[in-house]
Amino acid sequence: MPQDTHNIDALFKPAAARPGDQEKISKKSLSAFQDSWRRLRQNKAAIISLVILIVMLLLAIAGPWIGHHNYYSTDYGAVYQKPNAEHWFGTDKFGRDQWARIWQGTRISLLIAVLAAALDLVIGVAYGAVSALLGGRTDNVMQRIIEILTGIPSLIIIILLMMVMKPGIVTIMIAMSITGWVNMARLVRAHIMKLKSQEFVLAARTLGTPTSRIIWKHLIPNTIGIIVINTMFTIPSAIFTEAFLSFIGLGLQSPMSSLGVLINDGFSSLNTQPYLLLYPSIVIVLIMVTFNILGDGLRDALDPRMRK
Repeated sequence: MPQDTHNIDALFKPAAARPGDQEKISKKSLSAFQDSWRRLRQNKAAIISLVILIVMLLLAIAGPWIGHHNYYSTDYGAVYQKPNAEHWFGTDKFGRDQWARIWQGTRISLLIAVLAAALDLVIGVAYGAVSALLGGRTDNVMQRIIEILTGIPSLIIIILLMMVMKPGIVTIMIAMSITGWVNMARLVRAHIMKLKSQEFVLAARTLGTPTSRIIWKHLIPNTIGIIVINTMFTIPSAIFTEAFLSFIGLGLQSPMSSLGVLINDGFSSLNTQPYLLLYPSIVIVLIMVTFNILGDGLRDALDPRMRK
């Protein structure tokens, strides 16, 4: 047995290492953003969705001016023309170019959705953070307010407000923001409730850091993942709400252009000119599907529990 041990030891040789390499980190260190971006790039569906969204955003910005016609001019000599070299997506009952109107409508719908999501983000994050950090009676009162708003169907509130106020972009944004921030507030509150007992928050309080600074400098950055993910799912929901309101006649009205207005106009002539409904429907489906796929990819990339 001692001889066998001697033979085994002879097979091993000490590794030659320089003194400066003993604590050297061989792998490049990555920040949280770089690590999330690396994992997002591995999700092919999310990257394809991101590319499609960028292309559609560029078309929404420049699309109305790429063709030979603008989105508001009427031409009664070109009424109900099918897609051709002159009018790529055809024309409507007033001879207006559908290519320009679709991308102008996409611009308006995206603008409404992004601004409504931004309002939901600001209100929901601030409300949820204050409720979680203050706690006690203040938290109870603030959560009862949320429960009251949750108990009333949001669609009824939006429809009633749209009937009272003049239809327009600002009205739709306000209507969608009345109850849209509730889900964000709940998510932020739940996450901060777990963070508020962590050592770095207790240390900040011990040092006399103001509550507002604790929220914006310590707690909000640690909840940025769920904030981004929830916002990505809020945008397609807002686009669908705007399209639904415009489709039933409570949102934007013609000659203003949005995806909901275009779908409503196309539905009225579905039997004879199906292309008027087909193209805006494809655009809104692409926007909603790509936003949801990208949101799933961001959730996997930003969630530390998904790391392998």
